[in-house]
Amino acid sequence: MNSCFGYIRVSTQKQGEGVSLDAQKEAIQVFARQKGLTITKWFEEKQTAAKGGRPIFNQMLRQLRRGVASGVIIHKIDRSARNLRDWAMFSELPDAGVNVYVATESLDFTSRGGRLTADIQAVIAADYIRNLREETIKGIQGRLKQGLYPFKAPVGYLDQGKGKAKIPDPQKAPLIRDMFDLYASGQYSLRSLREEINRRGLRNHRNRPLSLCGIETILKNPFYTGLIVIRKSGQTYHGIHKSIVPPSLFKHVQEIKESRLGKISTQHNHLYRGLFRCGLCQGPMSPERQKGRVYYRCQTRNCPTKTIREDLLEAAILMALQNLEMTVEGAEQLSKAWAAEENSGQLEAQRQAMALQIAADEQRLDRLTDLLIDGTIDKSLFDTRKQRLEIDLAASREKLRSLPSPEQTARNRRQFLELMKNLTGLHICAQDAEKREIVENAFSNRTVARNSLELEPYEWLRKNNPGPLVLDGAPNRDTNRTDPNQTRSESSDQRLLTQLMSLTKHHHADTSKGGGAQKV
Repeated sequence: MNSCFGYIRVSTQKQGEGVSLDAQKEAIQVFARQKGLTITKWFEEKQTAAKGGRPIFNQMLRQLRRGVASGVIIHKIDRSARNLRDWAMFSELPDAGVNVYVATESLDFTSRGGRLTADIQAVIAADYIRNLREETIKGIQGRLKQGLYPFKAPVGYLDQGKGKAKIPDPQKAPLIRDMFDLYASGQYSLRSLREEINRRGLRNHRNRPLSLCGIETILKNPFYTGLIVIRKSGQTYHGIHKSIVPPSLFKHVQEIKESRLGKISTQHNHLYRGLFRCGLCQGPMSPERQKGRVYYRCQTRNCPTKTIREDLLEAAILMALQNLEMTVEGAEQLSKAWAAEENSGQLEAQRQAMALQIAADEQRLDRLTDLLIDGTIDKSLFDTRKQRLEIDLAASREKLRSLPSPEQTARNRRQFLELMKNLTGLHICAQDAEKREIVENAFSNRTVARNSLELEPYEWLRKNNPGPLVLDGAPNRDTNRTDPNQTRSESSDQRLLTQLMSLTKHHHADTSKGGGAQKV
């Protein structure tokens, strides 16, 4: 019986390596005709021989042991195996009565010398793949140290070839930034974020809508901030590619994910959802639509607080903002406070303090490495802490770079004073998400007790005590707004300022159309 299997293979890790499938097949067919053998079945595999447990290879071995064919023809020794485990199983076939043929070499597997020669060639092939793996790892490490990412670009970036940095995809990169902004707003869960970002047209590498896993993978990938983190080893490198997401925004997103502050998916994204609580039981005032109107209801059973309509909330907010609008006298007082601050060198002192904080964090990173060398912490803990510290450092450096010049600070302050003189008009012109930002950053305590609404502004916003303001900082929330015992942090003051400044485009756009900001 001269029936034989034909086994051919190419590596998927390096397509085109060696001889192609068609060339291998042709050589085996020529050999079979010369030896009078009949090939009854072909086994084609596209997987590296260095990897054990190949499915097609194992399937062929099982059928040979069952006697489905009397022999097998391979193209070369290294086409069958470059790992000694698979070769050990393959080289035992002659002991089971299976004939083994090599199309390109005259090896006699029925003799001791022929099998010894084949074993030596298999060992050489295994050593070759070990050396190739080591050289490949060295090359990858070299690229990473250069700040290059030697793997496929993540969604939002484009590959430019070997030895070149990834570049932002002009279509997908803005949508990636939108994804981080939307999640950082606190108004989206992963599911609702997926629906929104897919609606906007973001697609994965296969041009398909993103899955929940894909969304989460993007949100936790620091590559978008300029850092390269190798997940398998936990090592972190500074990339030379252009970042899409500011480190401060990325850090804020991670804090939301870790603390599970993200909002659940809801059918209606009502205007003031999650901003008000019951003043009697401290339960949330949950919105619901009834007969065309939106009501905010306390969900605690038997609580005297029942419901309040959204339009009444809106009217009360406008009245509260009108009371907070800055008078001419208040603006002059604040301008004098700023002038005194400039004369005292507080802004420069702040810049120096941030530089010192960055230097301290860099020293912490050095000490962390020493702890790893001393064996105080293990590699896993080191990688986790290093990654977080690298992100914190990147955020601090970003903030230091973004500090405005004295001229820009003066322009920002003049514009801020104008906006503070018409908070109600600003709120009316704002989009829903921006209205939420204003309310959330202006009032520390937002409660409804029975039919009474309480809006307690932060101390610095009150007319009689405008207080000093710092006109720089990341627009991120770091405290719970509904706790009356909490004091507003400096970064929270900066958040409202940033919000007011970002709304100037809407303010000027409306006034340029003749529909200037309205007074309530």
